[in-house]
Parts: sequence; structure tokens; C-alpha cells
Amino acid sequence: MRVRTLSSTIFSRLTALEATSATLVVALRTLAATLTAIAAALALAATPALANSTGGVAAGGSTPKPSKPAGPTAPITAKTPSVTYKGPVYEKTATGQVVPYTPPPAPGEATAASNPTGGIPAAGSAPTGSLTEPITGPTARPDLLVPGVLARYVDGFAAAPMSAPAAVQAIVWAGNQLIGLPYIYGGGHASFVSPGYDCSGTVSFALHGGNLLQTPEDSSEFEAWGARSVGSWVTIFANAGHAYMTVAGLRLDTSAADDPTNEQGPRWRPLRPGNAGFVVRHPVGL
Repeated sequence: MRVRTLSSTIFSRLTALEATSATLVVALRTLAATLTAIAAALALAATPALANSTGGVAAGGSTPKPSKPAGPTAPITAKTPSVTYKGPVYEKTATGQVVPYTPPPAPGEATAASNPTGGIPAAGSAPTGSLTEPITGPTARPDLLVPGVLARYVDGFAAAPMSAPAAVQAIVWAGNQLIGLPYIYGGGHASFVSPGYDCSGTVSFALHGGNLLQTPEDSSEFEAWGARSVGSWVTIFANAGHAYMTVAGLRLDTSAADDPTNEQGPRWRPLRPGNAGFVVRHPVGL
């Protein structure tokens, strides 16, 4: 009797153990299936990233969206209109050398130096590159450079930042060619070469100097030009009636708004406190 009871107990425990083992096997198989599904999902999610990092096309044939170019985002507003700069200034020569910049002599000094006898200088004899030099169209100016990532106001012109891309530097130097010309409605649209420029003609000329625009555009066209939002180096502000641009922290504009000098025509000016009322665009990549 005791042997039969013991045998029955052992049989019951073995049956329970077998049931437990079966349950464990099922649980392990379920866990394995779950881990396999997770691994597959992670591999699928990693495919677009892998394609993007190698320059390929993501799964499904979709092309990854270009990311915003790396680099500093130049300011587009300023609390004060000060553009004072007292740091070093350099000039890029025609041979590509970068040398310290020597500003032209002041008008009085030039007169004294060229006319030691006190005579009257010939018309148009102001020093090359000076704002007092009579000009009738875009005029070559010294290609000024300053250290850092911001453009600086130097003797009425803009000095391009040394750390900026070549296209940005070219935009700055192109803008300098217009300084001293008058505002002319429609100027700079029939041709990039004009005796005067309007707002969008000025922006067009500067962008053309950076090899970013082949045909002049008006302010309405600039509302859809390039890419949306603020650029890293160059930002264009446009609406149906006006357009201007900021380049590495300076504003190129025909309007004297928020400019204490109140000078008219194409000029480098301080940044405005705000740019409300304008569509904001920028050159792709800049």
C-alpha cells in the first residue's frame, strides 16, 4: 500500500514537471520570436541612415533631404546700429596674396600730396577705391578681408570674413562695387551693369558676383528664390515692394531704414532690429 502511494506521488510530480517544462519551452520560443522581430525592426530603421551616410538612396527609392550646411549662422538683427570695427584689415591682391590693407589717404591729404604748390587737382583725381571717387557704374574696389566669421564695415565698404566660403566673400566684394551709385528705379534689371540700382537690382548684382544668379530678379521673384528661412551666411528679405539682404552680419540695402547715416542708394548698413513683413530666403548651401 505504501509502495503504491509513493509510486503515485512520484508519477504526479513527474507529470507536473513535464507540464512545467512544456510551458518553459513555449515561453522560450515566444521570447526568441520577439527578439527576432525586434532585430528585424532595428535593421529596417537603420537602412535609411546607412544610405544617407554613404551618399546612397534610402530604402524604397526615396532621396534623403539635404541637411542645413554646417557652419555659423550669421546674425540678421541687431539691437544697436553700431558697426564700429577697430581690428586688423587685410586685402586680397590680384595674385591671391593676403596682405595688410593700407587705406587710401583722406581727400585733404591726397590734395596736399599731389598738389604741393597748392594748385587745383584735376577732376576725378580722388584716390582709387575712395568713396569720393566719381563713378558711373560698378567699380572695382579692394577685396578686403578680416579675421573671423563676420563681415566688418571698413571706410564705407565691407570686409569679408576670412572664414567664410569663397562665394560669400565674392558677394561682399561685389556689393562694394556699387557703393557710391545712386538709387535708380529698375536699375540693374535690364543688365547687371547700370549707372544706378534699385533694391532688387542691388541684391541681384551681389548674388551674381557670387556666381549664384545669372539673371536679375525683382523683389517678388526673390520671395520664391533659393531656399526657405535664414541662411548660415546669406539671408534675403523680400516682399512685393522691397528686397534687401544680410551677408555675414552686415546689411546690403538701398533703404536707409534703421541706418543713422541716412545715405541713399546701395550701401552696406547696420542690421535692423527686426525684419517683419518680409519673406525670408537664402541661397541653397549658404
